[in-house]
Amino acid sequence: MQNIIRLLPDSVANQIAAGEVVQRPASVVKELVENSIDAGATSVSIVIKDAGRTLVQVVDNGRGMSEVDARLAFERHATSKIREASDLFSLQSFGFRGEALASIVSVAEVEVKTRPAGDDAGTRLVINGSEVQQQEPVSCPVGTSIAVKNLFYNIPARRKFLKTDNTEFRCIESELKRIALCHPEVSFTLWRDGGKEVELPAATLKQRITAMFAGAKSVKGLIDVDTKTQVVALHGFVSTPESASKEQDKQYLFVNGRYFQSSYFRSAVLRAYEQLLPQGVYPAYFIYLEVNPAGIDVNIHPTKTEIKFEDELVIWKILHAAVRESIGKYALAPTLNFETSGIIDIPVLRRDTVVSVPQVAVDPSYNPFREESKKTQGPREWQKMYDGLAKDHPFFRGDQGEESIIITSKINADAEGEPAAEPTAFQSRIFQLRAKYILTPVKSGLMVIDQARAHRRVLYEALLQSIDGASPAQQELFPQAVRLSPSDYDLLLSVSGDLLRMGLEVRDFGNHTVVVQAMPAIAQAKNAGEMLEELLAMLKRDEKSLQDNHRHALASSMAASMAIGAGKTLGEEEMRNLVERLFACSSPDVCPDGKPTLTVISIDELDKKLLKREKSEQKTEN
Repeated sequence: MQNIIRLLPDSVANQIAAGEVVQRPASVVKELVENSIDAGATSVSIVIKDAGRTLVQVVDNGRGMSEVDARLAFERHATSKIREASDLFSLQSFGFRGEALASIVSVAEVEVKTRPAGDDAGTRLVINGSEVQQQEPVSCPVGTSIAVKNLFYNIPARRKFLKTDNTEFRCIESELKRIALCHPEVSFTLWRDGGKEVELPAATLKQRITAMFAGAKSVKGLIDVDTKTQVVALHGFVSTPESASKEQDKQYLFVNGRYFQSSYFRSAVLRAYEQLLPQGVYPAYFIYLEVNPAGIDVNIHPTKTEIKFEDELVIWKILHAAVRESIGKYALAPTLNFETSGIIDIPVLRRDTVVSVPQVAVDPSYNPFREESKKTQGPREWQKMYDGLAKDHPFFRGDQGEESIIITSKINADAEGEPAAEPTAFQSRIFQLRAKYILTPVKSGLMVIDQARAHRRVLYEALLQSIDGASPAQQELFPQAVRLSPSDYDLLLSVSGDLLRMGLEVRDFGNHTVVVQAMPAIAQAKNAGEMLEELLAMLKRDEKSLQDNHRHALASSMAASMAIGAGKTLGEEEMRNLVERLFACSSPDVCPDGKPTLTVISIDELDKKLLKREKSEQKTEN
C-alpha cells in the first residue's frame, strides 16, 4: 500500500499557523508591539500605510537583538520566554509561543533592523515568505525596527477578505488601546499614511484613560476601585451611574498586565449596577486583576484573549463586591451644591457658646373635646375653597377627561380577527407604565406600546424621507466642539454629507475634532456630544449594514441616537402625540431593527388569565 501521510514544509506549516495568529493587520500590530514591551521599550512608534495592507512598521527603544538572536527569532517555536512546560504557569510576559514572527514572515515581506546596547553595529534582515533574502550589518539606533510589507501578498484569498480601510484601522487602534492601557508608563505614537493619528506620552493610569478617550462622557466621572485579598488584588476605575452611556467599547479587564475577555467577569461588574442604569445603558470600566500566575492558564487560545482561572467563582464575588462598594462610597460622598434657596440656615456655634434647651410653648389646659378648643381648628366649611368651579370640572367627575385617538385598521381588528374597513375613532384614556410603556385600551383589548421603539420608528421614517430632501435644522447658539478617536473621526466625516441632509451639520475642526453647527429640529434639544457618541456607537455596531444599505443604516443609527429611552416620563399630551405619529408611519408595528413596537392583549387573554387564577385559588382553598 502506498504511503499517503507526509510532513508539511515549514513554509506551509507557518502559513497554516498564520491563519490563527495573523488574521488581519491589527494582529501584526498586536504581536510586534507586545514584543517591544517584553523587550523593555519605553517608547514605541507604529507606522501604518493603507490600513496595514502596504506597511506595518513598529520601532522601539528596547534591548534589541544580537545577530544570532535576530536570525533565530523568526524560526518557528523559537522563544526567549519559556524553557520547559512548567514555565507556562509562571508567565509574566506577553508573547511566549514563538509562532507569531514565524507566521508573519510566511505571509509578508519583512525587513528587520536591530541593535543591542553593547554592540557598535546592528543587524539587518530581509525575509520574504519565510525565506531569508539578505542578512548584513547596519548602522541603526539601539532597539528594534520591524517593517512588515505587503501583508498576505502570497495568499490573495486572505487579502481579498480584508475589510475597508476604516474598519481595519479601527481594529489596529483597538489593539493599541488594549496594550497602552496595560502600560501607561510607555509612550506610544501611531502614524497613518504620513500623518500622526495618536500620541500618548507616558502618564499615570487615569491620565492615560482620559487621554485615550478624550471627550467621552463615560470617562468624565470615574470612581476608584481598590481591593486586596489572598486570592486576588484588583484596582482600577469604573464610571459613575450618571456618566454611563450606550457605548460598550470602554469596558476593559486585565490580569497580570494582560488584556482578556470574559463575559463571566463582565457580568460581575454589570450586576453591581443593577437598578442604577436604564436598559441599554452601560458603565465604562478599567479593572486590573493581580493573581498568582500558577492560578491561571493563558495558553488556551491563539490570540491569548481568553484565560482560565482556577478560583473563578471566588474572583467573581470579590470583583462584584468591590465594584458595589466603590459605587456605594461614591453615592455617600458629599457633593458641592451652590443652590442655597430654601436651605435651612444652621448657625455655626463657637466653643464658648452656651447651649440651652429649646423652649416650646405648650398649653397644658388644651382639650380637643371642649368647644373653646375646637374653635382653634381650621375652617370647617372647606367647600368654599372650590367655589367658582364648574360642576362638570374633572374634579367633580372623578376622571381626567377623555380624548379620541385614531388607530389604523391594522390594530383595530374585530373580535374574529378581521381588520375593520376604516380607521376607527374612539374615546380612550392613555397611561404610562414604569416610564417605559404606553398603555391604552383599544377595541380588541389593551394595547401596550414600547415608547423607545415607537419613537425610533417615528424618527426613522422622518429621517429616511429627509435624506432625499431637506430636513429642518436648528442652528446651535453655541456650536459644540467634540473630540473623537481617529477612527470615529474618519467614520463621521465619511457620512457628514448625508447627516447634513438630515439636519445634523458637522464641520471638521482638525486634530480629530468636529464642531456641531446645527442639530435636527426633531432632536428635541438633545446634547450634541452625547448624540454623536450614541450615533457612532450605532454606526460601528451596524457597519455591514452601512455598506450594504447606506440609507437604512444611517437613518436607523441617527434615530436611535435621538430617540427617548426607557425611564423618560412623558406627559399625557406627549404620549398622545407619539401614538398618533406612530400610527401615521408606514410600518408602525416594528422599529427599524425589526423588533416589535407594540402588542395587543386581547380580552380573551385577560379572561383566561383571570379564570386560571380563580381556579388556582379555588384549588388552594379546597
